[in-house]
Amino acid sequence: MWYGEYTHSLDVKDRFVLPAKFREKIRERKISNFYITRGLDGCLFIFSEDVWRGLEEKLKSFSITKQQARVFNRIYFSGALEVSPDSQGRITLPLYLKEFAGIKKDIVIIGVSYRIEI
Repeated sequence: MWYGEYTHSLDVKDRFVLPAKFREKIRERKISNFYITRGLDGCLFIFSEDVWRGLEEKLKSFSITKQQARVFNRIYFSGALEVSPDSQGRITLPLYLKEFAGIKKDIVIIGVSYRIEI
């Protein structure tokens, strides 16, 4: 559902604007909340609430006796933050996520089917 590559910059309040094509889909699908978390390969993942809930159920089913599952769940869920774009389609990035992804000012937002990556 999310496709394309877009270059943006953070404003002085560490906000970025979702691409216009994404904002159109948000309005069409009446999406109000997203979850943003640490992703893989040094990027951030953004999921709509419905996708997040589905992934959460799947990840909760991983065995807690397996170290890799515990480590992944710990990193994935501890970094998660529920966000709502403001009326102009802006989302604020908290410092800990900016630091994780090495973000200073400029970002690339990409649509990767069911998730958005920064």
